Amino acid sequence: MILDPQMRWECPNCSLTDVTGQVPNRYHPCAGLNGVMAPMVPAGQRVKITANEREDYIGNEKVRLAPNGRPVMSVVTERPDGSNDVMVFAPSATGEGKAII
Repeated sequence: MILDPQMRWECPNCSLTDVTGQVPNRYHPCAGLNGVMAPMVPAGQRVKITANEREDYIGNEKVRLAPNGRPVMSVVTERPDGSNDVMVFAPSATGEGKAII
């Protein structure tokens, strides 16, 4: 007997649903969070997903921007039991150098 397990996913912030094979997680650009990349959750789970904007000075750092141009610091998934997952968008390091000849 061959089993074909399916995972049903949904987003609590937009109307997107999906059915996949056995994958550990599923992400999408969420319309309910202004296009920020956010996780989908297994269907039926009651969670709250929020996107947090950066509130500090950005300067010339390379940060993750939402499609609306606002800097995004993290996406937090909160569960009723008090546990949570946090996806943090840390700034990218940059540098300059000169060729040594």
